[in-house]
Amino acid sequence: MPNSPETRAEARRLRDLFAAQGAQVIEADVLQSAETLLDLYGEDIRARAYLTSDPLRGEMVLRPDFTVPVVQMHMESHADPARYAYAGKVFRKQENDETRANEYMQVGYEVFDGQNPAAADAEVFAVIAEGLSGLPVRAATGDIGILTAAVRGLQTTDARKAALLRHIWRPHRFKTLLKRYAGGKVPATRTALLAADDPFANAGSDIGLRSRAEVEARIAALRDDAQQPPISSDEVMLIDAILELRETTPNVLSHLRDIAVDMPAISDAVARMEARVNALDARGVDVDNLEFEGSYGRTSLEYYDGFVFGFYATKRPDLPPVATGGRYDALTARLGEGRAVPAVGGVIRPDLALGVA
Repeated sequence: MPNSPETRAEARRLRDLFAAQGAQVIEADVLQSAETLLDLYGEDIRARAYLTSDPLRGEMVLRPDFTVPVVQMHMESHADPARYAYAGKVFRKQENDETRANEYMQVGYEVFDGQNPAAADAEVFAVIAEGLSGLPVRAATGDIGILTAAVRGLQTTDARKAALLRHIWRPHRFKTLLKRYAGGKVPATRTALLAADDPFANAGSDIGLRSRAEVEARIAALRDDAQQPPISSDEVMLIDAILELRETTPNVLSHLRDIAVDMPAISDAVARMEARVNALDARGVDVDNLEFEGSYGRTSLEYYDGFVFGFYATKRPDLPPVATGGRYDALTARLGEGRAVPAVGGVIRPDLALGVA
């Protein structure tokens, strides 16, 4: 059970294990500012989080995870390097499956250390794996940084690259945009709208939240985009090749090196991945059999921007991941008002860990 005495005892065991790695044990407020989360993730967060209104503090949210409050706490402390451990409840709406818990325990380990990011990635993965030692789980890994590097290296406009980067965590929308930018068929309604001398001629009265000026600016941007040359089929094929990777880590590295010959923009990201693989190997992780998926992590919360991982019950594929984690450097820059601190962390759900034991 998500909140049973056994779950709480396992949470304490894991928290103490993380503290033994040199982590400072911290707590985070259950109520968090909704403004911060809405600014980070947009209105989509309303579908996943419980919001309430406070007469003095305004709109508040029951914490959907610990990462944001931990980053805020760290950025205020100016400690460097730092390691944190925590245990507590998180709250998430479940829209499609009433059997899934809407409140449950999370135990986490976060590392803020820019001296050797590859070593920090390996440390967090290995510590989380130690917490799950002996359980029938398999690890899956990915690297959002390789895909973002590929998008930034495309021979196209900054506006198109920004749109693709914004939708990396929405795989269907990303694929649709990439296809359109590559010269795919444009909906007839959009073609007619952009060709009209006066797009507002038959629009009726203004409704919705966008002003007339905002709509006009959007139409102008779409018209400008329609005049741009398409992204080459070769570049699209390389993006698809990255997303379709699903093999053991050494084989993926070999494929990525080949892709980097034709797409040099990913070379640095591939080198970082290789350094991380070496660091994992040095910590005793069986990298030869470690799974890597090119699209892994793209349906998680949108703060991961590098290494991502998860642990799954081998005999219970119906369960959510027992543990997840990854690198989120960009989030620290956003919450630190431009002051970025390299950061990576992971969490374990003790109720699921007990359930697969």
